Amino acid sequence: MSADVEPVTEQQNDPPQKNRAESGGTMPYGLPGKPFARGPFLFGLVGGLGVLTAIALAQMIVASLSTIILVVVAMFLAVGLNPAVEALQRRGLARRGAISIVFIGVVVAFALFGLAIVPPVSKQLTEFIDAVPGYITELSNHPTLRQLDADYQILPQLRTFVTNTLGPSLATGIMGAGLVVLNGVFTTVTLLVLMLYFLGSLHTIKDYLLQLVPASRRPRTRAISEEILGGIGGYVAGNVLISVIAGVVTWIFLSIVGVQYALALALVVALTDLIPLVGATIGAALVTCVALLESWPAGIACAIFFLLYQQIENYFIYPKVMKRSVDVTPAVTVIAALFGGALLGIVGALLAIPVAAAIALIIRELVLPRQDLV
Repeated sequence: MSADVEPVTEQQNDPPQKNRAESGGTMPYGLPGKPFARGPFLFGLVGGLGVLTAIALAQMIVASLSTIILVVVAMFLAVGLNPAVEALQRRGLARRGAISIVFIGVVVAFALFGLAIVPPVSKQLTEFIDAVPGYITELSNHPTLRQLDADYQILPQLRTFVTNTLGPSLATGIMGAGLVVLNGVFTTVTLLVLMLYFLGSLHTIKDYLLQLVPASRRPRTRAISEEILGGIGGYVAGNVLISVIAGVVTWIFLSIVGVQYALALALVVALTDLIPLVGATIGAALVTCVALLESWPAGIACAIFFLLYQQIENYFIYPKVMKRSVDVTPAVTVIAALFGGALLGIVGALLAIPVAAAIALIIRELVLPRQDLV
């Protein structure tokens, strides 16, 4: 170091205010306070902005809840169909070919369901509309109604009600029903496209998400995630298998009893059987009511059949099919389905059981071992 360079003293590094205070100089505006960055005003301002940001994010989530549910359901279906794709891959097919076969099978199932449901409903609605004039004629010829019409002018008031109130309401209802059907078709197509995308890029998505985990924890995280995805796939496959069994058995029984539209009613039972807890009961009640409209013996036979079949499904079929897919106790299954249904309706009830199984696996593999080490 050159001799001309003076060593830096501690006093030279001090702020000017400190030097002036130590030297006895006066400060016209007093001593400075704490930095403004630590003041209560800025703290409250930042806190308020944080609250407003949280509220805006919550409103965005609520506004896009239907889209979020659609994406989650598509991912759920993709994970559930992945075991079928991998089974076809083990038979020598390329993944693209296996995905194409599974996707075509899903589309065909949707199409068959529509073809089985829409024609009977349209036919019965047409028959009812054609029968309305006959019903009106029979009512007009009824002696009691004639006397009431002569005393209170019921038929003119009924015509006025139909013309001025019921007609526009039906027109509005038909238009609304058309929009609902159009929206349902659009949602179904979007769901199928998203499912196809997730099914094709499932491994890429898993690898990308694993990169967010520290390298030392990736093997364990990969093993746990594979087990969770395998459980979800097994649950979806098992649930679909149980629904197919319920639909086939119902179709055979209704065909033997002679109930009209047996295939369509069996498909309704298979679809509602996918809903945990109450789905099978809803399907049984619908089919029994339809059978009762045809004849009392057929309705009573359907009620007895569904009562017996649900006991067989609950105590024999369901435990056999689900014992290797989801490891959840019956009480947790019921509670999870209730909470899922309360939060997201039918979609929440469908997703609740595999989510509960995933949470149980994480607790068993991560939380409990750490508690044992304490």
